[in-house]
Amino acid sequence: MTHQLVLKKPIAFFDLETTGINVAKDRIVEICIIKAMPNGEAVSKTHRVNPGMPIPLESSMIHGIYDDEVKDAPPFKAIARTLAQFMDGCDLAGFNCNRFDVPLLVEEFLRANVDFDIKNRRMVDAQRIFHLMEPRNLSAAYKFYCNKDLIGAHGAEADTIATLEVLDAQVQRYVGMVAKTDSGQDVVFENNIEMLHSLTANNNIDLAGRMIINDKGEEVFNFGKHKGLPVLDVLQKEPSFYDWILKGEFPLDTKRRLTEIRLRMFSKGTVKR
Repeated sequence: MTHQLVLKKPIAFFDLETTGINVAKDRIVEICIIKAMPNGEAVSKTHRVNPGMPIPLESSMIHGIYDDEVKDAPPFKAIARTLAQFMDGCDLAGFNCNRFDVPLLVEEFLRANVDFDIKNRRMVDAQRIFHLMEPRNLSAAYKFYCNKDLIGAHGAEADTIATLEVLDAQVQRYVGMVAKTDSGQDVVFENNIEMLHSLTANNNIDLAGRMIINDKGEEVFNFGKHKGLPVLDVLQKEPSFYDWILKGEFPLDTKRRLTEIRLRMFSKGTVKR
């Protein structure tokens, strides 16, 4: 497999099939990673995973993976370090990856006690580009950009291969054109991962989007009764809200990011313990 993306370092395209869509509760049952290299080549890994829990029938009917097919597969923890090593030094890409695949993958790594830091990785979401330029789903994107029918949709390998080919075709099609971001800013489309990252990035603090950066550059909550309120103000006025989140069914990444903000406040002496 080859590509025409201009890369300074490898970028790992990946797709997950899971037990469901709850980042905090659900688990991976299949993962495919295709690592696109700066020399135009690409290498891949695909693994079935025992999620350690029953796969709901409604999920199996979507991706076609049933309990019997993963009962002898390794748990994610058994392959986590190998996967992290394979993706070491890579930027990340996928289709709707910013909202779901990246948060859930990071959550699985956290549960496996494997350090998988995304702070220095660029993330490119081919779905965001597609929705900005040609609003449809992955199958339609594959047909539109590659003039192919997506056989085996909702299988990790088929979806990951399609995503790499879609992004590759998007870059070739749109280079030199002007894209308008969510904020209304005009950006010239380039074959450049940094530009693609900036075009598809969101303003989330945590991967689940429970906290975001608002238009004023403030860290604010993005859910519940404190939605839109600065995180610092809420933690100062209602310290118990922090404890409620830590004890609740929130993603580990959300709890980690909130704790980082709270510890930063302690260092400045602006909040009570």
